[in-house]
Amino acid sequence: MAKPLLQLLLTVGWTFVGVILIYGGVQLFDALSPTDYRAEIRKGNVAAGLVVGSVTLAIAAVVVAVLSS
Repeated sequence: MAKPLLQLLLTVGWTFVGVILIYGGVQLFDALSPTDYRAEIRKGNVAAGLVVGSVTLAIAAVVVAVLSS
């Protein structure tokens, strides 16, 4: 009974760590980028949305690779 509960807690914990790492990576990208992508997205710039989406997916792929090893 305790082993499935421990697995659930570990899964939730590592998921939380992964989300924090992805959020931090996106924030770092925003800080290092000379363009204010969020303002551009609010203006309706689809290309800016694609850039931010692509960066988020790339960061998530790296985080998943690191956490799964």
